[in-house]
Amino acid sequence: MQNNKILVTGSTGFIGNALLQELSLRQYPLIAPVRSSAVSQLPSVEQPVIGDLSELAGKGYLSDCDVVIHTAAIAHTNGVSLDEFIRVNTDATLTLAESCVKSGVRRFIFLSSIGVNGICSYTPFNIDDTPAPAEDYAISKFKAETGLKKIVQNSAMELVIIRPPLVYGAAARGNFGKLAKLAQKNLPLPLGAIHNKRSLVALDNLVDLIVTCIDHPKAANQTFMVSDGQDVSTTELLKLMTRAAGKTPWLIPVPISWLKLAGKLTGKQAVIDRLCGNLQLDISHTQHTLGWTPPLTLEQGIARCFSR
Repeated sequence: MQNNKILVTGSTGFIGNALLQELSLRQYPLIAPVRSSAVSQLPSVEQPVIGDLSELAGKGYLSDCDVVIHTAAIAHTNGVSLDEFIRVNTDATLTLAESCVKSGVRRFIFLSSIGVNGICSYTPFNIDDTPAPAEDYAISKFKAETGLKKIVQNSAMELVIIRPPLVYGAAARGNFGKLAKLAQKNLPLPLGAIHNKRSLVALDNLVDLIVTCIDHPKAANQTFMVSDGQDVSTTELLKLMTRAAGKTPWLIPVPISWLKLAGKLTGKQAVIDRLCGNLQLDISHTQHTLGWTPPLTLEQGIARCFSR
């Protein structure tokens, strides 16, 4: 049995739920606040019902916590304003962190986003690059990172920031979920000539890194990038996904210039840019600092998406 009690926010979300299950398997005492009554089937999980994260300190849930892992956030949701992103992803995060400092929490692990670095890269992003968030979600995460560093500067609490790219898994939504449905339907797609490079991270790999950061002494006050350590083009990714779904890839090699023109004409330029653009991460700092290697290869991670 692990001694240090861990509080996980966002435990009903895609990442938070997977993290909670892994921590339960490792027998950590856990607190997983929720907004509505939920009965966990996991051992050692306390699930207090709260209206807002600001209630945690007042109700004493932070008083005996060693580590807080903050995964709760508003993600890429249509119609969400910058003000709302900042209210939830920035302000609520900083309020929680301030409460953690006052309650004596040893380490605060914050799940940020590679969007803090930008939306595309001609060379792999590394930890020394100047942040250049371009989208509202990423701006709110960057503001949270900046505020968190100020909060811990004169405190005993340690801060760990993790910036993942697209996180994929069996229950993933968003762009990966859409691609997974296309792979399963195996329709002919005009995406057979995209030679970009993108970094992704399997949910299991991200969870493994988060768990590593709970106790690792060298994780304190560090920012880490995370990926599977293998970059892949959109065409290669779709082929992997289609084969993992038990189908034969049916991708038509349409020139990228045609795809971009179609994107402009249909108002889907941002979608085409993501499908065709580069976004690579250099995770060498993460690997060298923590002695960490992604447990799953890209191929293994994709296979798991279609085997459950």
